[in-house]
Amino acid sequence: MSQPSPAPAPPQIPVIVLAGFLGSGKTTLLNHLLHRSGGSRIGAIVNDFGAIEIDAMAVAGALGDSTVSLGNGCLCCAVDSSELDVFLDRLAQPAAGIDVIVIEASGLAEPQELVRMLLASEHPGIVYGGLVEVVDAAEFDGTRAQHPEIDRHLALADLVVVNKLDRAADGERVLTLVRSLTDRAAAVVPATYGRIDPEYLFDCRPGEERLGQLSFDDLHDHDAEGEHEGHLHTAYDSLSFACELPLDPRRLMAFLDSRPGGLYRIKGYVDFGPYDTGNRYAVHAVGRFLRFYPQAWGPGEERLTQLVLIGSGIDTPALRKELEACTSDAPHADEHGMWGVLRYVQGDGDHDEAEF
Repeated sequence: MSQPSPAPAPPQIPVIVLAGFLGSGKTTLLNHLLHRSGGSRIGAIVNDFGAIEIDAMAVAGALGDSTVSLGNGCLCCAVDSSELDVFLDRLAQPAAGIDVIVIEASGLAEPQELVRMLLASEHPGIVYGGLVEVVDAAEFDGTRAQHPEIDRHLALADLVVVNKLDRAADGERVLTLVRSLTDRAAAVVPATYGRIDPEYLFDCRPGEERLGQLSFDDLHDHDAEGEHEGHLHTAYDSLSFACELPLDPRRLMAFLDSRPGGLYRIKGYVDFGPYDTGNRYAVHAVGRFLRFYPQAWGPGEERLTQLVLIGSGIDTPALRKELEACTSDAPHADEHGMWGVLRYVQGDGDHDEAEF
């Protein structure tokens, strides 16, 4: 018997919290994302607008109306959830055309409070997109000794960027140490000059302006620093999974509950077949955060499950086999089979509070 179909949720803009101690490279990373957005329009909430390079904002097409500047101290102390919704509303207006919002926190901010504020947000146009913690590899030992709360911040992060590895005397030791301090669901990514693959954080749409096969982003001058020293590529793996058979909701939830460390992001659409014949379910997972969004099937639309899994050091063949094991051709639905999925459908505040 099919469960009643929840009302389809409107499209939502992911909001990413970018945190890290003073000098770790948050602004450099944000500027890199602005340069390499792949055509996506990024909105930013920053504590100090002066820290954002004007040329980077201009290249992203994100100058002025897509930036909220806060110069009154740490965001987590300066505003509450309702006030944050006011700032988010400005960026989430359809007319702004924003695809992703990045909150660059003060170097002294408490990431947990920012995440709580986002999860408590009542703004219908946004969804929490994950906590990114930036670490200065060269200064990590000293910073950690002076500020032991950093261990707690790392344990909360969905993605940890170990930056400035080119300056660290023993980068591999720092990477190993950071991995030991993170939750198993987090991905740990090495970087220099804040260069990480934007796909870790958001979908990159092709730029509108093209010359041959190059986008406008490709033609823009790269950062001068370290440009000729070779690129440090992230340990970045992805798996694309498409299947014509529906997925069994119990089996999929078992897969999601046991997903391995380093599997940072899951996105796409799931067909649950007889469990809900009227809707497909958009899935959004970042670290340990998970939500489903029921969306009505279009007339004549091909019914497929299409998922992309992104992570660091993941075993993609094994994950593919596990997803294949979630398929089912059963003609009838288990009466209670969708309960696990519906716990993660938007509107269930209890689960959001349990996350942090």
